[in-house]
Amino acid sequence: MKKIIDNIADGVKEMNRYQAGKSIEEVQEEYGLEKIVKLASNENPLGPAIQVIDTIQSEAKNISLYPDSDSRELKKALSEKYQLDKERIFLGNGSDEILDLLMTLILNQGDEVIQADPAFIKYELAVKSRGGKSIKVPVDTDYKHDLKAMEAEITDKTKAILICNPNNPTGTMLKKEEIESFLERVSDEILIMVDQAYLEYITAESYFDGIELLEKHSNLMLMRTFSKVYGLAGMRIGYALTDPQLVDYLNRIRGPFNVNRLAQKAAVTALESQSHVEICQNLNDKEKNFLYQKFEELGLEYIETHANFLMVDTQMTAAEVFRKLQQQGVIIRPGNQFGMDSWIRVTIGTRADNEYFIRKLKSVLKEGE
Repeated sequence: MKKIIDNIADGVKEMNRYQAGKSIEEVQEEYGLEKIVKLASNENPLGPAIQVIDTIQSEAKNISLYPDSDSRELKKALSEKYQLDKERIFLGNGSDEILDLLMTLILNQGDEVIQADPAFIKYELAVKSRGGKSIKVPVDTDYKHDLKAMEAEITDKTKAILICNPNNPTGTMLKKEEIESFLERVSDEILIMVDQAYLEYITAESYFDGIELLEKHSNLMLMRTFSKVYGLAGMRIGYALTDPQLVDYLNRIRGPFNVNRLAQKAAVTALESQSHVEICQNLNDKEKNFLYQKFEELGLEYIETHANFLMVDTQMTAAEVFRKLQQQGVIIRPGNQFGMDSWIRVTIGTRADNEYFIRKLKSVLKEGE
């Protein structure tokens, strides 16, 4: 066994395990609490449309059968939604799997991938596990990707640039023209992956969609998900829109049944339930403004968000605020995990959840005075 362990790739040995947000069950067991409000993982507080639940229940009788390996029904629905050839669509067991497969496909030992700092923690883990090196470029003074600084880090070892837009954890967004200009400047030998997990929550007019640019830029990949506004985080289903050749190679290395039956059916119904999406979008917009108001009343700095979460500076140690809020039944994400030591990331919930969070936050802040 020692030889097996010794031969594990250095990149994997240097990794820390991804720390997901604490579950409701974990906190209940740890503190013996009945009421828990979870605002840690950017989940949709309204969940999926009722039609999606009906579809899952109806399809449950078929779970003894393997899923369609090519997810044809879902690809057809996405193809019609975006007016794209099905050959441009790749489906994965969550965006996490797509990211892992992509890094497996394009990276060799020592290759480099440029990303913002902070950004989605999974990026660095995927790169390291494939023997690559993450080149982290600090966000600018507005907590946005610094594209000029990222461009300056390009070398002959650069294989990809990852742009999270809106960015997780800061919630900030690059405008359409900023990304379009970046695509024009960067060599088409470097993959530009734009992670759009929170795209549906954007209300600004100058947002980057990118669908119309896929034909022009063969090195562009758009990564999207059903986990957020569609409320299907537990189904684990994401998708990428990109060059057909890249999709072909990704299909060669994925598992033959990587997207399960229930996920495929649920996602098709979710796409048909746009009225529910609009309800979720409206709730998010209303409640983020409620939280802005409360933070201002408390004299706390926050970052205006284009997603379904936001960062707020508690002026206390984030780890301490995280622990004390948990003791009072509220789960958030401590910013020290992102190098923002006094900040916390909070998912935007329902009004009841948000009011409960604010009450408990006030209590924690008073304790810290």
